[in-house]
Amino acid sequence: MGFSESASFEQALNIQEIIKNPLTSVPQRYIQLPYNEPSTLPDENLGQTLPTINLNRLIHGEDTQLELQKLNSACRDWGFFQLVGHGISPLVLKKLKDEVEGFFMLPLQDKMKYKIRPGDVEGYGTLIISDDKKLDWGDRLFMRVNPLSARKPYLLPQLPSSLRNILELYIEELQNLGMILLGLVGKVLKIEERELEVFEDGVHNLRMTYYPPCPQPELVMGLSAHSDAAGITILNQLNGVNGLQIKKNGVWIPVNVMSNALIINIGDIIEIMSNGAYKSVEHRATVNSEKERISMAMFFLPKFQSEIGPAVSLTNPEHPPLFKRIVVEKYVKDYFTHELNGKSYLERMRITEENVTKASI
Repeated sequence: MGFSESASFEQALNIQEIIKNPLTSVPQRYIQLPYNEPSTLPDENLGQTLPTINLNRLIHGEDTQLELQKLNSACRDWGFFQLVGHGISPLVLKKLKDEVEGFFMLPLQDKMKYKIRPGDVEGYGTLIISDDKKLDWGDRLFMRVNPLSARKPYLLPQLPSSLRNILELYIEELQNLGMILLGLVGKVLKIEERELEVFEDGVHNLRMTYYPPCPQPELVMGLSAHSDAAGITILNQLNGVNGLQIKKNGVWIPVNVMSNALIINIGDIIEIMSNGAYKSVEHRATVNSEKERISMAMFFLPKFQSEIGPAVSLTNPEHPPLFKRIVVEKYVKDYFTHELNGKSYLERMRITEENVTKASI
């Protein structure tokens, strides 16, 4: 899907190239903090506070109802949880880490074969939405991997064969996992199954990100604060370097990710479909001065032609819809034409008294 008729996208300079020459200070274009910095808790033991869900126990355990209650609590109170017992082999995760790391270590001219093309958002690099936009401290490869017909022929099919092969395996495993999780989320929310059919053979986007070390990490953001324009997101912190922070009660909480665990978070679309019962949560990525961080996220969205809105099974006169209805393709397109800024885009979807008044005139 192209975006030529909306924002005029450009590609930013590669961060890995910038730091080849030793830096003593950060280029002005990348300085974001401390101008927009709410308080951050110290990270000692905070990883233990993020709920952990064991999928194997949830599906095959003796007390699935108790496990479903844990899932409901994690989604309702945090919007994030660590997933263990997910069934993806540690050997697959290790191979994936090695291959993704190898991609980012390729010479720039090799990586630029996959560069973001004019009017698009897919490809290698960092998007510049506007001339005055502050840039994040990271290099990315972003691509649509489902439906198969939507894959760009110059991206995944042209990646180095060893990377492509492990990605295909991992994508298939994650697609199965994602649909299981969406089904479980729908179950605890009591959304009718037919209303979740929009996710079947839906849109799946994959983002690989390399966050290089930074001489002044306190002044930059690896990824600006935002919520995800997805149903759910599955994050794999590939090389074990922490950096994810989530916003809870106005405070940024660092997440200590367990070895071989995956991080699951609720996106805007589930907040809309649940009519606000589950909230998408602002999160961001920080960097450090010593070690690069490598992550991979997969975003699960409904089919582009489908329409999203509060689930009919969850709304009634006592619980009226809180969000407008919108076609998924338009929702995602509009999301990409705005800078990441917390949950500001989702708020545009909220039904207000002013909206209702205008509609009734």
